[in-house]
Amino acid sequence: MPAYRFPVLVWEDYEGWFTASLVDDEGFTSGTARTAADAMFQLREYLAWSYREFPWRGAPDLQEARLITFRVESRPEYQFDNRVYPCDESIALRVPCVYGKQEGGMLVCALPTLGIQFYYYEQQTLKELVTHYAQEKLKGLTPQQVARFLPPKNAALEELTINVQHKERKWQSQPSLENLNEVAEPLGERGLRRQFSRAWGREKEVADLARRSGREKASVILVGESGVGKTAVLVEAVRQIEREAEKAGTDDDDEGVKPPHRYWLTSGARLIAGMKYLGQWEERVEQVIEELSGISGVLCVDNLLELVRTGGASPADSVAMFLLPYLQRGELRLIAEATPSELDACRRLLTGFADVFQVLKLEPFNRGQALNALGRVAANLKQNLSLEIADGVVDLIYRLFRRFVPYQAFPGRTVPFLRELCERASVERAGEVTTRRVIDQFIRQTGLPELFLRDEIALDRDDVLRTFRRQVIGQEGACRIAADLIVTFKAGMNDPNRPLGVLLFAGPTGVGKTEMAKAISRFMFGHGEQADRLVRLDMSEYSGWGAAERLRTAPDGTPSELIKKVREQPFVVLLLDEIEKADPEVFDVLLSVFDEGRLTDRYGRTTTFRSAVIVMTSNLGADKLDTVGFGKPAGPSYAAEAMSFFRPEFYNRIDAIVRFNPLDEEMILAITRKELQEIAGREGLVNAGVRLTWTDEALNYLAREGFDPRYGARPLQRTLETLVVAPLARFLIERPALRETTVRLTLGPDKRVKFDL
Repeated sequence: MPAYRFPVLVWEDYEGWFTASLVDDEGFTSGTARTAADAMFQLREYLAWSYREFPWRGAPDLQEARLITFRVESRPEYQFDNRVYPCDESIALRVPCVYGKQEGGMLVCALPTLGIQFYYYEQQTLKELVTHYAQEKLKGLTPQQVARFLPPKNAALEELTINVQHKERKWQSQPSLENLNEVAEPLGERGLRRQFSRAWGREKEVADLARRSGREKASVILVGESGVGKTAVLVEAVRQIEREAEKAGTDDDDEGVKPPHRYWLTSGARLIAGMKYLGQWEERVEQVIEELSGISGVLCVDNLLELVRTGGASPADSVAMFLLPYLQRGELRLIAEATPSELDACRRLLTGFADVFQVLKLEPFNRGQALNALGRVAANLKQNLSLEIADGVVDLIYRLFRRFVPYQAFPGRTVPFLRELCERASVERAGEVTTRRVIDQFIRQTGLPELFLRDEIALDRDDVLRTFRRQVIGQEGACRIAADLIVTFKAGMNDPNRPLGVLLFAGPTGVGKTEMAKAISRFMFGHGEQADRLVRLDMSEYSGWGAAERLRTAPDGTPSELIKKVREQPFVVLLLDEIEKADPEVFDVLLSVFDEGRLTDRYGRTTTFRSAVIVMTSNLGADKLDTVGFGKPAGPSYAAEAMSFFRPEFYNRIDAIVRFNPLDEEMILAITRKELQEIAGREGLVNAGVRLTWTDEALNYLAREGFDPRYGARPLQRTLETLVVAPLARFLIERPALRETTVRLTLGPDKRVKFDL
């Protein structure tokens, strides 16, 4: 399919109308509209029609077209009774002149605003000839008539590219799409379309996209927040375009030749995949563009920003920069998706790239639209899977996502959630999707306990407090703050535009700060398929130059491990260990996380932390304790230490500074008892039915051996592994037949731990 390039002169008059005129045309065919784009579209439609009706029409013959403006003097005149009355003053006109040469070498010049075209032989005579022909055109005209040719407000020479498909192609075989099949998938394939949801409630946007892409042949950006249904709108528009093409019976349909799919889905990474050497991916992309041109194809990408980021060390060397001239000339059409922040990043990183697209905005659904779309999805799934869906299921799904994931645009994940719910019910032959199944699946995905999801279940703060006291020994203040966090979240009184909590755990090492973070994680998010919801970062690894960027972006430009984990599962406890060791630039990055629950990288990619609890640990002020060992030292003011270390804007975004006290004798004994109980519940003992008990003397001995005044209870686990776990393992291996009995942990005469039956 050849691509013809027509030079077009576009000018604007002083009333705001634009005219686009074909330069290489004896009649100077023109389009007039309120915008230059609409005027060009009129010419494009005319040329497409012309080549369909008159396939013998040739290619444009004007080459190397250039625009220059000459000043021409003209004297208007009046004529009465065969007498001429010239005006006293002449009028100076600026005449846009487009000149070039034909394929045979003949020089040609066109004055579209005057409707004049002429040939000439020498370039130096151009100005003289323009003046001559222009004055001849204006000779004998009155001032009112000359006013019709007043110079335009502005004029520019543009190029209009038309892909011409001659009728004789219907006798040709299907074009080869080897490169296209390698890097893209046809959106028209029924199997691929089934992977995407129908665009319920987006009929207007689907029709708009189908018009822009199918009829206007425009490149389009679908702009909307993540989850609004951009891909669904694209797939539905492609389905509509291809259905209309089948009804209309295109040229390719003649002679029994089925037209190839014209909309192909790819990504920046796929376009350059496997290309190692300089110029390789550029050659492949050129071949893809050529194959698309042969079928009037359209390339679709699900991330516009990825094109700007992919291909080179900077946006100037990217795939987007390579595609830009093809898009500007109309040799390639592209439909892309982007969030508003990603579109802003594209405009910032590669000026002019986004300007070649038309922008189609998709707004999130309101409550009524979301419920209507979910209802239609439910009806469709009910019919396809032969399921019953109980009353209240759709309303409950909407309420759960609105309450616990308020930052996601609707329909967002509600449609995949409902589909997975129904498919699971179908596989399990449940017969009906109930509200109970909705609750169970939401628990599996988020890890939230049922008491958060059901308003009728009461939450007793004292019960929560007792739960934390059992897990974190001796830190009453920390347990109370954690319980208050749980109660606030249960009541729905947390700020939906911030993380669930931003806490600073301050105190000496080994007193339970990390254990408290784990306890919060288990209580809030430990009830789903993924039990471990603690994401831990050692902030000493984020000191020095470039630490802030490493927090957001991996060395290869992809999101960092932190970003990947939070995007995959937003319901987590983020533990920033030893926060004071991080680089000051890291604190600047965390400001937006603490304040708005959002982390945005330099490419405009946003990650939300509004379903996370952020816990920072710090030893600030711990070195100012007056005493060490057992006892109650006069502790420092951790709030004052944090206030003096952190900048005010960072300190003010912390919800609570939680004080952790040094351990005393009673605390260390309780911790030792708790650790022994956990050892007694290990798999080897439980499977054999062996019960582990211990004497008070052995308990006191292990507590003394496992406590270090500098490191708190941290050495206790090592002590227990050495003095209890390893000897107990040898004891059990030496007695493989030992079953359903009690092993007693005692202290021998030599003050060493031993085991008795």
